[in-house]
Amino acid sequence: MKHIRNFGIIAHIDHGKSTLADRLLQLTGVVGSHEFRDQMLDTMDIERERGITIKSQTVALPYRARDGKQYTLNLIDTPGHADFSYEVSRALVSCEGALLVIDAGQGIQAQTVANFYMALEQDLEVIPVINKIDLPSADVDRVKAQIEKDLGLDPDTAVNISAKEGIGIEEVLEAVVHHVPPPKGDPDEPLKALIFDSHWDPYRGTIVNLRVFDGTLKPGNIIRFWSNRTTYRVEETGIFLIDRRPCPVLSAGEVGYVIAGIKTVSDTRIGDTVTLDDRPCLQPLKGFQLVKPVVFSSFYPISSDDYEDLANALEKLKLNDASLTYEKDHSTALGHGFRCGFLGLLHLEVVQERLEREFDLSMILTAPSVQYSLRLKDGTEIIIDNPAKYPDPVFIDESREPFIRASIILPEQYFGSVMTLCIDRRGVQKDINYLDSTRVELVFDLPLSEVLFDFYDKLKSVSRGYASFDYDFLEYRTTDLAKVDILVAGEKVDALSMLVHADRAYQRARRACERLKKEIPRQLFKVPIQGAIGGKIISRETVSALRKDVTAKCYGGDITRKKKLLEKQKEGKKRMKQVGGVVIPQSAFLAVLKSDEDE
Repeated sequence: MKHIRNFGIIAHIDHGKSTLADRLLQLTGVVGSHEFRDQMLDTMDIERERGITIKSQTVALPYRARDGKQYTLNLIDTPGHADFSYEVSRALVSCEGALLVIDAGQGIQAQTVANFYMALEQDLEVIPVINKIDLPSADVDRVKAQIEKDLGLDPDTAVNISAKEGIGIEEVLEAVVHHVPPPKGDPDEPLKALIFDSHWDPYRGTIVNLRVFDGTLKPGNIIRFWSNRTTYRVEETGIFLIDRRPCPVLSAGEVGYVIAGIKTVSDTRIGDTVTLDDRPCLQPLKGFQLVKPVVFSSFYPISSDDYEDLANALEKLKLNDASLTYEKDHSTALGHGFRCGFLGLLHLEVVQERLEREFDLSMILTAPSVQYSLRLKDGTEIIIDNPAKYPDPVFIDESREPFIRASIILPEQYFGSVMTLCIDRRGVQKDINYLDSTRVELVFDLPLSEVLFDFYDKLKSVSRGYASFDYDFLEYRTTDLAKVDILVAGEKVDALSMLVHADRAYQRARRACERLKKEIPRQLFKVPIQGAIGGKIISRETVSALRKDVTAKCYGGDITRKKKLLEKQKEGKKRMKQVGGVVIPQSAFLAVLKSDEDE
């Protein structure tokens, strides 16, 4: 065990985490030059294109240190986005140390601080790594001062590297060998292992990534998952060297995988404890919680013939993504679809993009919403995420919405504009910390529904891209909730209904009506587009009618001839308005979802 080191890489988005992992793989010879490609541990095309890590990966790096000893360094890569913070925390529990990557140009950002505290909570040895020292904008001394002031770490332990140029990579490995403690654990104790990730293999079923804390695990063992009490017979154990490498036994302190004929990824819950069925451990590992979706949206196929394809595609995606939830949904305007739950907006975008790319589906999404807690007059409490299920306001005693605590780190010159943005989104200021002469940390309590819409884009635009944002779920707080319905030609379009704060209702209804007016084609009669709360109309736009000039054939003669023709046309339009239907084009639904920035 004393020649094993388990470590993770944590960083703010785009600080060079995946590039550093690539260099470590090359230096330790896990990947040859003919097999290598950029972002080696990112397996999805979307991860490569966007430069983000969505699914964490693991790899064992064999390394002969300068002291001549051979070590096994288990690198547990972590996702970089706030949506996946629970997965990051479980990956860190599996480690004894972490490399905290900081951009030499941008310095310490919001997620750098959040991830650092997450590592501290797990009592990990944190090694600061200053990346991108080759850039003209790099200021290593300033970053070292920030490391000392903001994080309280010794700046002299920081390793200066350029992952892109391959500078200082061996020093990183030496720092891992000398500063990260070897794992503790007793191979003779009952098995206690932590699941930190899992993925689907079409031939072998679910492959579970785990860290063994105590005991040993080998093929033939009957294992039990602590949270759902299911048991399985182990078929294969092994370690990751990019590809899976079977080995006869996984012992205390080691990181590897287990294959046990598990049919669905949902059975393997991240953070769960694995033990032996005939000799279980006494206590599970701490910190396990079920991952709950926070953002909800309905997916409808553009062609109703694609409904079965969408159902199959979601089922296949669910095999690889246990945090995705979905159930059948129906809309009178859009037909049959699915109500899906996500960890955040990035998760929603990734799922939508994968459905469109990998399964060639065209879909319409309803406006994303959060879960609201309602207490009814009869004392019952219900949780709703779908405007269609919102009860009559007469029966509601109290509405509550989720709040988050947001930490925003920004240069001082953008302080005023970011403060205005947060207050405009119903934020409550909690704290201001001056980190140094140029940077400020703002702490705000914000309603999650306001952050969902386009907060992140607006934050980046008002701060010229310099502000960084991280958040934690806080609690449910009392709110004044209203359901806004959109009516087209007097008919309610359920797919466009939305739950909003009462103060925002007029603004959102007016915006939806204006956009629909641009998208709905003109008919032979006037089409009113209305926003309503219950029976009260709060906004209106009208699509004017196409008008045929019925008096064109009248040249001269008595005026009564023209009046007669116009009256006849008026009667026809009135009759048409009673029987005529308005077809809402697909683009109209998408237009309502767009933020103001997209126009």
